[in-house]
This record gives sequence, C-alpha cells and structure tokens, in this order.
Amino acid sequence: MSAKNHSARVTLSQIANRVGLSSAAVSMALRGHQRISAATRQRVLEEANRLGYVYDRGAAKLRTGQSDTVGIIISDIANAFFGELVAGVDQVIAETGKISFLFNTRDDVRRQESLLIRLREQGVDGMILCPAPGTDPALLERISAWGIPTVQMLRCISADQADYVSADYRTGVEALCEHLLALGHRRIAYLGGSHDHSATSQRLAGFHGALQRHGLAPAGVIRCPATRQAGRESIKTLLAAPQPATAAICYNDLIAFGVLAGLRDAGLVPGQDFAVTGFDDVEEAAASWPPLTTAATHPRDIGQAAGRLLLRRIATPGAAPERLIIPTEIIVRSSCGTKTGG
Repeated sequence: MSAKNHSARVTLSQIANRVGLSSAAVSMALRGHQRISAATRQRVLEEANRLGYVYDRGAAKLRTGQSDTVGIIISDIANAFFGELVAGVDQVIAETGKISFLFNTRDDVRRQESLLIRLREQGVDGMILCPAPGTDPALLERISAWGIPTVQMLRCISADQADYVSADYRTGVEALCEHLLALGHRRIAYLGGSHDHSATSQRLAGFHGALQRHGLAPAGVIRCPATRQAGRESIKTLLAAPQPATAAICYNDLIAFGVLAGLRDAGLVPGQDFAVTGFDDVEEAAASWPPLTTAATHPRDIGQAAGRLLLRRIATPGAAPERLIIPTEIIVRSSCGTKTGG
C-alpha cells in the first residue's frame, strides 16, 4: 500500500479517536485556532503526522470559502530588491497561516495575463500585483469582477480605484537632487526607466521638479533598462556630450553600480571626478566601491504594509481603497564625494 493511498484514508475522526478529542477540536488544532492550547495542538499534530494525515485544502475551501493562499506577482525575481519585498509580504501572510504563490512577469504584460488567470483558477484569497508596463487600465475592474481582493505594489494602474502601496519615489529623487545641488553640481543627468509606469513617471517628476525650482535644465535624460550593463553603457554617452554632466541620478542601484564601473573604465574616479547616486539601498550599496549614496526605500517595510493591507481587504472587501506611501531615506556615502554617512 503506497504512502499516498494510506494518507488519503486518514480522517479527522481517526485522529480524534486516537487523542480523545472531538473531530471539531482536532480540526481547530490542525488550523492553529487560538481556542486550542499549544500542548493539545502539539499532541494532535504528532498523531496526525504519525498516521500520515494530509490536510484536504480543497474540502476546507468548500467549508470556509477561503483557500488560505494568496498570489504575489512581481516584475523581476532576480533583483535583490524584490527579494526583500517578497520576504516582507510573506512574513505577514505566513503569520495568519496562509501561504504565498510567487510569480515573475519579467515585465511582460502577456505573461502577466496568463499568471492572473492561473491564480484565479487556483482560487486564491487575494493578490498583490506589481503591474507590468502596458497593463490595460481596465484590468482592475476585471479582477474586481472576479471577486479577488487585490493590492497594487510599487506601481499602480490607478491610485484611486484599488489599494496601492509604494515608496515615495518623487520625494526621494528630489532629495537626491538637492543633495547634489548642495555639493555644487549644476549639470545633473538622469539614467534609467526604460519602461513607462507610475514608478518611472514619479521619479522623473521628482528629477525635473527639483531642477526647475533651481532654474536648471537636465544635463541629459537617458532611458535605459534597470541593469548594470545599461548603466555602464549609458555613462559613455553622457561623458561624450559637448558639456558632459558632472553627476547622475540613477533609477536604481543596479544602474548606479554599472555607472561606477563605466567611470572607472573611462579612467575617472567615482566620487571625485563624477558624482553618482542610486535608488533603493540594496545590501551591496554599502559595500560597493566607492560606497553608494542612494535613497533607501525599505522594501521589506513596503512588503509588510502590502501584506497587512491585503489581509484587511480580504476581511473587509467593501471598504474604501487605501493608498500607503512609505517615506524614503537618503543615505549619504562617498560616491558623491562626501564621507561615508556611517
């Protein structure tokens, strides 16, 4: 007899008979209900494991109306920033006994569509979505019609129509610009943001707004992918200009790392001959050479906030949409020619 066939026959009643409890009490113990003591729950779990019991999640969904699963759809699973973000979401979700399905769109709107359909088929209790560029504005209405609570994270299709959690991109870029201006830079360029979505537009608004307040024009805006190689190539274009920039604000830290390498390729010393700032403050930012001035977006905090908001929305689907913007923090290091901020 296979283990699979054996586990399929184990019932709550069998476990209840073994531990001297009712089937209802065993069910609550297996679900971690607070009415069941830790000692009793442990006794039930040990007997369930010994018998090879497998929790029937499909049957549980029929009883409760919930699958205890949520979907997380992000754009770039290889980026360390998104790893921290998802860890924050999962930490909050796991505390309720729910599990997370993680999907990567690679910023492909067609792939995003197929993933959304798959999550609908799985009957998830809710979703956290970082929308891919080019997402149909009507998507939120479709998801709402499906009856799946959804929180937009980092990027938004609509900040009013559905819940939204993000970093304060505009203010963060403005603060980086002010830092460079205070250091005497007047020819400041912007690198990155090849995709058109809300996180790109908010960064660019902060960049242009800060320069306009000081009566300055950009020394260049190069739209490029958010990769090291793109940063390394883009700095060559900036340096070749008739009046080259003396500083660059990068869409994220990955582009900034590429810029640092490109400056060294050109025989320049980052932080002395040219100032560089990133955005996000990934772990490598403090260990790069020189250490990178950047805007800390606290992705784990964003993920936790998105997770908590999704749980609220699952509990109260009819409540008004919430918009949570997490403040950024400028971390000053020596890539702009100042001493490491410690």
